[in-house]
Amino acid sequence: MIKAIDAIMKTAVTDGVFPGGVLLVSQKREILFHEAYGKADIFSGSQIMVNTVFDLASLTKPLATTLAVMKLEEQHKLTLEQTLGEIIDRFRGRETAGITVRQLLSHTSGLPAYKPYFERIRSIPEHNRKKEFRELLVREELINPAGQKTLYSDIGFMMLCWIVETVSGKRLDHFVRDEIYEPSSLQELFFVDLMEQKVQETPGQFAATEKCPWRKKVITGEVHDDNAFIVGGIDGHAGLFGTAREVGRLLLMLQGLFHGHPENGILAPKTIRKYFTKYKGDARVLGFDTPDPVDSSCGHYFSPKTIGHLGFTGTSFWMDLEKEVNVILLTNRIHPTRENVRIRAFRPIIHDMVMKNI
Repeated sequence: MIKAIDAIMKTAVTDGVFPGGVLLVSQKREILFHEAYGKADIFSGSQIMVNTVFDLASLTKPLATTLAVMKLEEQHKLTLEQTLGEIIDRFRGRETAGITVRQLLSHTSGLPAYKPYFERIRSIPEHNRKKEFRELLVREELINPAGQKTLYSDIGFMMLCWIVETVSGKRLDHFVRDEIYEPSSLQELFFVDLMEQKVQETPGQFAATEKCPWRKKVITGEVHDDNAFIVGGIDGHAGLFGTAREVGRLLLMLQGLFHGHPENGILAPKTIRKYFTKYKGDARVLGFDTPDPVDSSCGHYFSPKTIGHLGFTGTSFWMDLEKEVNVILLTNRIHPTRENVRIRAFRPIIHDMVMKNI
């Protein structure tokens, strides 16, 4: 198994699928494969290491925001049927007031997929940006009636971030750190607060992302997503950083809870099962993605009881709850440009190779 997977990862780097990446494969709590390939930064020449930190992009949605909602529900501070208007006063009387937490998690809110809010607020002072950003969320209009169609939406998770912060009284990054990561001894999952912290310059610690046309630099150690960047690096749709090892540890913990082993007690197994189960008529489970019926990025061999997510920067994880197999692929595929989309064809190939060799 190791030789075949190693060869295909090396070929991916040589063929320019991505400058560098880390692949981690586990089965039933045993790590079967964990290797690093290629360059973290093609300009400095720094190498990817197994402990390289990646911008996890949309993996933030399941691994931070969704877990925060789970925790608040367990604390009886939130329910899935509560609406935006009930939780956040600013939405009362708006078209979006009736959207439920469940609809935001399942991408059935009727909200647009994406808006370049950063273009409208990047010219105003930094300390005013988050307030103006959220005013744009309040004024957002539905493109479909809530609950009728599934449309993957960054905007929905921006609203979930606001919900978490309103209900918990803490900023999203602080809440997940205090309630999820630190109790689980997960030190390599974190947000980079661009308002408070200087970005660390250690070569090779962070994988570089895009050469940004408006920030006028190669993005390293600060969030790539423009909308998350404009509000200081922390939001519900993007902003989480981490290593493959730490993503793997979190997935093993969640998988263990799903199978009824509450070894650390941060979430109840019944909560995990509720969120990880696809109900009749649903296109997704709550907060996580599931394999597409045709041409899924996880290939052909994962069971129907599989959940995961992709990140724009070139990150992904797939967790087969039946076979107890986890595959984490973290790459810097948008370094130095997002125009490189060869990872789309590569993802099913590497996942098929892994599953055929287990």
